Amino acid sequence: MEIKNGSILCLSTAPDLEAQQVLGGLQSASREGCYQALKNLVPLASDMTFAQEVISRDGLQRLSTIIENGDDLGEMLALGLTAFLELMEHGVVSWETLSIPFVRKVVSYVNMNLMDASVQPLALRLLESVTLSSPALGQLVKSEVPLDRLLVHLQVVNQQLQTKAMALLTALLQGASTAERKHMLDYLWKRNLRQFIYKVGWARSRGPSSRSFFPSDSYSSLAVFQNIIHSAAPMGDEMAHHLYVLQALTLGLLEPRMRTPLDPYNQEERERLQALRQAAFEPEGESSGTGLSADRRRSLCVREFRKLGFSNSNPAQDLERVPPGLLALDNMLYFSKHAPSAYSRFVLENSSREDKHECPFAKSSIQLTVVLCELLHVGEPCSETAQDFSPMFFSQDHSFHELFCVAIQLLNKTWKEMRATQEDFDKVMQVVREQLARTLALKPTSLELFRTKVNVLSYGEVLRLRQTERLHQEGTLAPPILELREKLKPQLMGLIRQQRLLRLCEGMLFRKISSRRRQDKLWFCCLSPNHKVLQYGDVEEGANPPTLESLPEQLPVADIRALLMGKDCPHVREKGSGKQNKDLYELAFSISYDHGEEEAYLNFIAPSKRDFYLWTDGLSALLGSTMGSEQTRLDLEQLLTMETKLRLLELENVPIPEQPPPVPPPPTNFNFCYDFSITEP
Repeated sequence: MEIKNGSILCLSTAPDLEAQQVLGGLQSASREGCYQALKNLVPLASDMTFAQEVISRDGLQRLSTIIENGDDLGEMLALGLTAFLELMEHGVVSWETLSIPFVRKVVSYVNMNLMDASVQPLALRLLESVTLSSPALGQLVKSEVPLDRLLVHLQVVNQQLQTKAMALLTALLQGASTAERKHMLDYLWKRNLRQFIYKVGWARSRGPSSRSFFPSDSYSSLAVFQNIIHSAAPMGDEMAHHLYVLQALTLGLLEPRMRTPLDPYNQEERERLQALRQAAFEPEGESSGTGLSADRRRSLCVREFRKLGFSNSNPAQDLERVPPGLLALDNMLYFSKHAPSAYSRFVLENSSREDKHECPFAKSSIQLTVVLCELLHVGEPCSETAQDFSPMFFSQDHSFHELFCVAIQLLNKTWKEMRATQEDFDKVMQVVREQLARTLALKPTSLELFRTKVNVLSYGEVLRLRQTERLHQEGTLAPPILELREKLKPQLMGLIRQQRLLRLCEGMLFRKISSRRRQDKLWFCCLSPNHKVLQYGDVEEGANPPTLESLPEQLPVADIRALLMGKDCPHVREKGSGKQNKDLYELAFSISYDHGEEEAYLNFIAPSKRDFYLWTDGLSALLGSTMGSEQTRLDLEQLLTMETKLRLLELENVPIPEQPPPVPPPPTNFNFCYDFSITEP
């Protein structure tokens, strides 16, 4: 009764029989029989029912034996690793159950000099899963896989191998303690990781053949290429996510300094404060402080700290605020040492201004450090799906401090453009924050490009952008215009509804989220042209979007009960709550539908917020519900604004009254009407 009339059915072997046949082949004494069984197992392993049958018959143990034996380091080993990964992804068996000899054997494939190009990405992927899921085995992987080996893999042209090496690297960093992470990152930067990510260099070229072997200490084929960020091939979503994680973990090392207030009784920190003062006033201090008594020298220091822009007579009190804590002092000292002329010019220039127009360097630096920490999300947990990394971050060492050096000079420039006084300090900081945020959103590829773009964005330009955005958002509020907009809304909402349904008909690739939030499997979903059926099915990475006829699964729109979003979705609700799930809450939606007498769900994780809005709007329109997303509101506002302006083109420069003109009273007689019944001679 559940089979729809006209459905095309494909008869296949029952999962238990298929599993029994495949496992029998794996136990075959002949290499050819084992190879054929692995080829049959790989496409079937993604099916949950079949996987359970294989696992219940100790299939994982048999695969582990094949992988550990390593009799064939070529395609057979690659098939064994692929099948093992597919079966483990179902979450039936915990990664913590893997044996230490098995993990060490997989590690040996990563460390081996002569290895098939198709095997090492799979081995790296398996070790990444082990590291993320099992702290104990993660420590084993960390001790067995040298960081230098991962750096070798990052230098190859093979993008898949690069991506999986970066994935294991970020997994190892995430599993390390703060001290271990700092030690590992320091070592990686010394070993030129940043150059491998950002700069042009020589690379080991591994050709398209999966049977390409090369020793790690020599180049079999050399090629000059732009590594990872500037690669000729487009960067994949997975690599972008791992670069985001690497950036977040590196910036996270600043968090202890950001959370630590200055200790006024710490001699080292007091000396650093004095060094900051002396860098600006040393010549003046020497000429005026020589031979002075202790009281006079102390008074001179207090005055100079005031000129530096500290609010309290004891500068340590200004740095007791957390955040930014000691990080603000680190930034100021870095600026004074690496840009001494700009530092002296900033301090002396403001010292010569009137008190009310003086831009306080120390106060500005403290607040600016807070702004940068917020914009760069320092100290916040890594998102599990974000890809928002800044290429500029990998363009040079000490990127945070270098960014501060650019920002503090921008602040001084903006202060002068605004002709600000001490009372305008918060207003200036708001403008500088906007300048920095707008420029970071452009993702400049280098610090110099960032400097150029942010300096072009002057205070006047910020005001112009604000005015333009306000006009686009507000429009006119005259009653006749509001009445016109209300009359236009139904027509324009129909246009938006039509666009949303067309978007559903085009279809989209979605990523599957497993129990460990991996996103390495894709599936495609689209709406049939007659808007009556949702069709969907799994697709391979990098493959072209499938045709409507090739999608195996169908869901009639008539069977859909409701659309669920955010925390109401079953696939998000099962993961628990926490900050790390916030990004999934914002992109998750599900369709509940009738599956026989039970309720079933089709679960989605949208690639972006915009796609989330478009699909939830389209499904709402399909179900006859209101399209209430933020994107619909913005689209409607844009269409209303354009349509209203087009309707009012002929009334340009004509004032529109607030109230319609009064209707005159009717005439006393209607003799002026023409009588059409009278024929003319």
